[in-house]
Amino acid sequence: MSAGTGVTAEAMRQRLAQVLQPTWLEVVDESIAHAGHAGADGTGSGTHFRVRIAAPAFAGLSRVARHRLVYDALRTFVEQGVHALAIETL
Repeated sequence: MSAGTGVTAEAMRQRLAQVLQPTWLEVVDESIAHAGHAGADGTGSGTHFRVRIAAPAFAGLSRVARHRLVYDALRTFVEQGVHALAIETL
């Protein structure tokens, strides 16, 4: 875990795998690139993430609905201090 929020890409990956059972999943901690920006906690980790995901649950859903599923699955992490979550659904 990071010294800041305690949120890790691996923890987020595990949660998404459990909830959405994706066929493809990548979670990247991009926090270091946002050092000094809004939401950064000075640790360089645990605040800004990018999620790329494909899942059968997305079939027939709009982009907004797919993003909402991902965001809802990760809501606990946002409550723990994740400042930015970029979502790419495939």
